[in-house]
Amino acid sequence: MKKLLSILTSLVLVFTLLVGCSSTNNQNNNTSNQKSSIILATTTSTRDSGLLDYLLPEFKKDTGIEAKVIAVGTGKALQMGVDGEADVLLVHAKDKELEFVKNGDGIERHDVMYNDFVLVGPKDDKVKLKENYPNDIIGALKAINENKVKFISRGDDSGTNKKELKLWKKAGITPEGDFYIEAGKGMGDVLKMTDEMQGYTLTDRATYLSMKDNLNLEILVEKNDELFNQYGVILVNPDKNKNINADGAKKFIEWILGQKAQQMIAEYGKDKFGQALFVPNAS
Repeated sequence: MKKLLSILTSLVLVFTLLVGCSSTNNQNNNTSNQKSSIILATTTSTRDSGLLDYLLPEFKKDTGIEAKVIAVGTGKALQMGVDGEADVLLVHAKDKELEFVKNGDGIERHDVMYNDFVLVGPKDDKVKLKENYPNDIIGALKAINENKVKFISRGDDSGTNKKELKLWKKAGITPEGDFYIEAGKGMGDVLKMTDEMQGYTLTDRATYLSMKDNLNLEILVEKNDELFNQYGVILVNPDKNKNINADGAKKFIEWILGQKAQQMIAEYGKDKFGQALFVPNAS
């Protein structure tokens, strides 16, 4: 009997050790998986323009880290940072970004690249914005309001939406009524809506150029200082929770500000569009 009890005790001990090792290995694997990836909260324009599909495979090849992208409006991306739901942000609303860092939600912010916003609309352009206001965005918005032609707004608290609302305010207009449609969607979807409705919208140049072959829209207003569009990268404060991969986020920031990524950004779009879709300015 004693021999049987001894055998049973030994088997229990072996089983316990195996379970413990398995649990430890699973924990180690989970930790490894967490450390080998980061959550990048960014704008729909970096996704819809194709830039991320171009950059991120190289980032993974160089660092071994996978960037898991959540593409939303800048306002939502910043809120994800506030809530500790992302490791790093790539967004475009500089005043809000600086406020984010000032409030302690981010550790540091760096310029990465810029492009510009453009106003696009139907090729027949019945309001004659291209003829009368080719470089005057405020005059163009006033004409849209006066003629009550359809204007499709992102309406999603994105960087583009924030810029658009600032421009309406500068024009002294609160857009309202049937002509003003708040989509609550990303840039690609809004461009498709604008095309279907043959209306007008404000877009970043990169997303428009990447989609223009499938749109019956053209650039009507451009090249105005009010339309400058700066992108920044921000490290989310790792004190928010233990799941934030600060080391991986720092490597992403170093990489995207580095010479290789900046040169890639400078070249992106030239072969297809005859111009770069973004201009690097990390330095």
